[in-house]
Amino acid sequence: MTDPAAAVEAGVDVHEHAGIGDPNAHHHSPEHILKEMRTYLVVFVSLAALTAITVFAFYQLKTYPVRIAITVALIIATIKGSLVAGFFMHLLSEKKVIYGILILTVVFFIFLMALPVSHHANPFGS
Repeated sequence: MTDPAAAVEAGVDVHEHAGIGDPNAHHHSPEHILKEMRTYLVVFVSLAALTAITVFAFYQLKTYPVRIAITVALIIATIKGSLVAGFFMHLLSEKKVIYGILILTVVFFIFLMALPVSHHANPFGS
């Protein structure tokens, strides 16, 4: 069995399981945990601020047309939803999966839009 400490860079904690070093050992460092905590706190404060802006907008936009109030509310909700999905659901690090699903969705959408066209273009259809 090889020495696991020799194969790992200095300062990284090695967790050995069945003679194999933990590939995620660098994620357990105190520096990495503090960085993640800062990120989550910034996202939390941003969500709280956007909630306050939503309440403020509700009271300020009462005299504006409904379409403007709905547009502002949807913009704020989109930003908040993006923060939650990106950071708390870890979707920012899942780019391959997200793009794969997006491409599949576009292909399926094109297929569904082509169905009525192919039906009307069929000379034998009833």
